[in-house]
Amino acid sequence: MTKIHSIGMTKIMKSFSHRIISLVMIFNMVVLPLPFNVANAAKSKGLSILRDAEIEQTIRDLTEAIFVAAGLDVNSVSTYLVNDSTLNAFVMGGQNIFINSGLILRAENPNQLMGVVAHETGHISGGHLSRFEDGLSEMTNYSILGVLLGAAAIAAGSADAGMALITGGQHIGYRRLLAFTRTQESSADQAGLTYMEKIGQSGQGLLDFLEILGEQDLVPAKYQDPYARTHPISSTRIAQLQDRVNESPYVNVFVSRELNDKFDRLQAKLFGYLKPLHATLVKYPVEDKSALARYARTFAYNKEHKIELALEEINALIEMEPENAYFYESKGQILFENGDIEKSIPPYRKSVELMPSSSLLRVSLSKTLISTEDNQYLDEAIENLEKALEVDPENSFGWHQASMAYHRADNKALTYYTMAQLFILTGNLKGAMINAKNAVDLLPEKSPKWVKAKDIMVVAENNLQDQQHRNRLNADEDRKTRITFERQQNFGFGRQGFDNDQYNGQYQYNEQYNSLPNDLQIKDDWKKRYIYEN
Repeated sequence: MTKIHSIGMTKIMKSFSHRIISLVMIFNMVVLPLPFNVANAAKSKGLSILRDAEIEQTIRDLTEAIFVAAGLDVNSVSTYLVNDSTLNAFVMGGQNIFINSGLILRAENPNQLMGVVAHETGHISGGHLSRFEDGLSEMTNYSILGVLLGAAAIAAGSADAGMALITGGQHIGYRRLLAFTRTQESSADQAGLTYMEKIGQSGQGLLDFLEILGEQDLVPAKYQDPYARTHPISSTRIAQLQDRVNESPYVNVFVSRELNDKFDRLQAKLFGYLKPLHATLVKYPVEDKSALARYARTFAYNKEHKIELALEEINALIEMEPENAYFYESKGQILFENGDIEKSIPPYRKSVELMPSSSLLRVSLSKTLISTEDNQYLDEAIENLEKALEVDPENSFGWHQASMAYHRADNKALTYYTMAQLFILTGNLKGAMINAKNAVDLLPEKSPKWVKAKDIMVVAENNLQDQQHRNRLNADEDRKTRITFERQQNFGFGRQGFDNDQYNGQYQYNEQYNSLPNDLQIKDDWKKRYIYEN
């Protein structure tokens, strides 16, 4: 399992032409037409994305039918697992669904997770992100600023401060936005239940999970989970859902035993990876020899560097299920993370052999091969990376590994090309432009990689110019603000001691100011105009 720290939430995009409002260091609003990988998006206060082949496949198995029912292209919808213990799920940047690990661990069955995803899919199909922007446009600037700053404060963990900032804006504007949001929630509920019916599943999971969140009303605001705050829950809303669920012909139809077992294994894996060892041993005691318990303990032991115990558990699991690719991956991970790089290669190879379609497994194997620093493994590593990146071109870690492999193989053209891909995904515009230009100079003209490098070069250059233009505008604003402040100081607002020119300027200012009518508003307007003109 890989934990990736993101860059605040920089960009989430699927094509060069698609523009989105994105969040940089939490709600600094900018627009950039770049396919930034969310997993590489943030420093400090951003998201922390967990990537794991098994977990991603399980979530895909549970949710793809929902996306099809909603009329969405399953290849255009991305789901991300956020390393956050709070109960939350949200949509951002088009068709990207983020699910907190806390929500998955709290869900009592896969139907509850599916219900939440169906609801969030309702937001996508309903175009609620763009409508949210319309709702914002109806508010005054002060109210918009209050909502955005408040949302940023809440996202940073200060719910009370966030709500204070929000309500500090114009109350009428905020109430209109809140009503707007409640309408969206009701619409997403109904859409979600429709999708669940289309795939022949009960909507009871969504209802049950909202009732769990309804208990948050008894909790102080600062301790409530984000989902309860951002998805208004009321008794009327629950009652409407209950009626709709009861009327469904699938009210008592739930996922297959196979999917249920996959979900249980997903929860066990997450629990062992994220929770303290003692908590894992309480929930999954050593006396429990089931595959579920052994799996949870495998990750809990490995996290605490109890390698022998972790290997004992994973070897027992491999003996129980010798064709399980994820067990071999886990064994490879344990060995690799504890310095036995050469020994980790066979289990990683076996995992790819058993599941060749998994891009993440191929990247993990390639990382191991490259880490040996033995060039005999370079061809194998490059072959696996090329196949992985063809399937998952937004995997910046994969591009990083590819750039290292091509550099070691002394392939300058592909080193530049992979570096350009890496930099464009991580937001380094200058690095992307320079490396793409070098790649264009060396790659065969009109080849697919040459065309892609050309695209990256043009997009990076254009956005770099836009960025530089914005920086100049910001610098001009800062300069004007500084000059205004200095003039205020010179006109007696805190600075002592003037030279002759300053004295004359002060005298003229005082003469004109004192000749104005005795009206504070007139004098204040004149003072601002005088400072601006002089």
